[in-house]
Amino acid sequence: MITLENIIKYFHKGSVNEVFALNNINLQLDEGDFVTVIGSNGAGKSTLQNCIAGGFFPDSGKISIAGRDVTGWPEYKRASLISRVFQNPLLGTCPSATIEQNMAIAGLRGKRRGLARGVKIRDRERFRGELRQLGLGLEDRLLDKVGLLSGGQRQALTMLMATMIKPEVLLLDEHVAALDPKTAGQILGLTQEIVKGRKLTTLMITHNMKHAISFGNRLLMLHQGRVLLDLQGPEKDNLTVTDLLEQFYKAQGEELALDSLLLA
Repeated sequence: MITLENIIKYFHKGSVNEVFALNNINLQLDEGDFVTVIGSNGAGKSTLQNCIAGGFFPDSGKISIAGRDVTGWPEYKRASLISRVFQNPLLGTCPSATIEQNMAIAGLRGKRRGLARGVKIRDRERFRGELRQLGLGLEDRLLDKVGLLSGGQRQALTMLMATMIKPEVLLLDEHVAALDPKTAGQILGLTQEIVKGRKLTTLMITHNMKHAISFGNRLLMLHQGRVLLDLQGPEKDNLTVTDLLEQFYKAQGEELALDSLLLA
């Protein structure tokens, strides 16, 4: 479904601020994979997602999605294959437009757009059905401006909008990091339900080791632009936070310090 071959990315190459952001990344995600990605700041997590999404091109290597070489595709063109949910709940929706208008726009992703009535009666019924799954009462607020919603409600709506038209790839960039713990738990539960129910190929960045272990069928740990750990199957299922930290330090050739547990 997604294949990255020998991906290399520098920032400020040749200057004193040179950063080797992605160091010969080779990665393949199969259809339906739910991969969590963890790593320290500057490990390359967001750079990896932006490279897949077309936010910038790699310096070398090849990116394929659903059998298509998209390495040279700009971001707007890849948007027909990729959906993204960002950390900031204010991104991904238009605050001055209504809930139904936002959903109507999301329903046109990857389709030709022409002049027609923005929201049709049959669309409203479908939107209500989709929103009812969230359990937030938004199905009765179709004409409310999205800017009136709470951060959690907007993030739930964004998750729904990102998956109304099934994407080839769903990218989640720390999408619960800006929410309070209770709301974050609700959005993660919704994420699990949507990804599993719609069989989406998903790449989820998180700083939370418990989330990285609990969600998905595969876990990647990045460090200095390299894939340090790639765990799946029983190896991932039986992981604890302590195990993950130990493997991280072992892969770096260091010993686990007890105060490292504070980072979990």
